[in-house]
Amino acid sequence: MTKLEDHIPEKRIFPKGDVNRYVSCWTEKDVLGGEVVDALVVILRTSGCSWARKKGCTMCGYFNDCHPDADGENILHQFRKAMEKSNGQTMLKVFTSGSFLDEREIPRETRAGILDMASERFKQVIVETRPQYVSEESLKESVAQVAGLQVALGLESANDMVLKHSINKGFTYEDYLKATKIIRRSGATVKTYLLLKPPFLTENEAITDAVNTASQIKDITDVISLNPVNVQKGTLVERLWRRGEYRPPWLWSVVRIIEECQDLDPRIISSPTGGGKRRGAHNCHECDEDVLKGIAEYSLGQRNDFGDLECECRERWMDTLDLQGFTQSSIDIQRYYG
Repeated sequence: MTKLEDHIPEKRIFPKGDVNRYVSCWTEKDVLGGEVVDALVVILRTSGCSWARKKGCTMCGYFNDCHPDADGENILHQFRKAMEKSNGQTMLKVFTSGSFLDEREIPRETRAGILDMASERFKQVIVETRPQYVSEESLKESVAQVAGLQVALGLESANDMVLKHSINKGFTYEDYLKATKIIRRSGATVKTYLLLKPPFLTENEAITDAVNTASQIKDITDVISLNPVNVQKGTLVERLWRRGEYRPPWLWSVVRIIEECQDLDPRIISSPTGGGKRRGAHNCHECDEDVLKGIAEYSLGQRNDFGDLECECRERWMDTLDLQGFTQSSIDIQRYYG
């Protein structure tokens, strides 16, 4: 019997871009302390995720932005250049292609240098990491530098079967729980990413999994961020998508999950990457802009429901939920049958 990882394309990391230049940097809106604030987002070009080098996750293509030669000095140079765009933003989000707390990717001294610069400018700093790199030592050092530190964990699902056989995540729900306890003891807060529609799940199964996971972690995390899958280059998901065996989630599914999780504390938020495009979460393309705007407004606390959003394609979405359940298949029904 073959394993899921046997079908994941090999993620070969070649030099891409200038090793001294960050991948991207921009300002967006977010919420801090109940207020809408400006957040500076920085994506650093690192040597890549250590898990990706072992085949990695089925949907993750962030290895495409890596540079195998990126070292601590390169990364610090990138961050200094990004700080030239800091202009009174309240929040900072530091993303890499892997884990901010993995010292093979971000050396300890580099991490300290980044947080030292960030502490002078921002009230809250958000970093991402896999659970195995969360330790008492790394968190104690980081919180000592940044009082408003938030650690984001890509849990994706609280179902270990989904983590192993759909995502190939490389850790379990228990690993996530252990990491959150360390983060909370340190004085930092927790942000948790949920994945909507990993491969091999029907649309309805994906909705149910996301709702169940959000309910299960509501007392564990400070923020829940719903991330619909977008089809990234060089991934197993892309291979399935090209063959018509996968369709990115409907935006109506995002709306359904938010509605079903509306009474949870914390509120669930979402900012679909590639939303409205073929490779990202989308509906019929006629209503995508309005639905994405509604999701963004909800995430910023600027609306409480989606009662004003309607489109003929909502019926097709509901038909898809029924048909995929009947056929027990996650193929792109609309592609084959219109």
